[in-house]
Amino acid sequence: MNCSKCKFFYITWDSFAKYGCKAYKFKSKEMPCLSVKKISNQECQLFKDKAQQAKKSDELDLTRDDLW
Repeated sequence: MNCSKCKFFYITWDSFAKYGCKAYKFKSKEMPCLSVKKISNQECQLFKDKAQQAKKSDELDLTRDDLW
């Protein structure tokens, strides 16, 4: 799993904890998915693909009444 492709991933200003996860609400020195794996011994269960989210928002629904 790659955190940088997740919609919950972000880079922080904190030099001691550079990476953050909005879903789990924590910051870490390492990628959040690695921290989750170490703590729970499971892959991240809250991963949401950024690209998939962007596709949905880019589509224009011409059947919406508020557009006309």
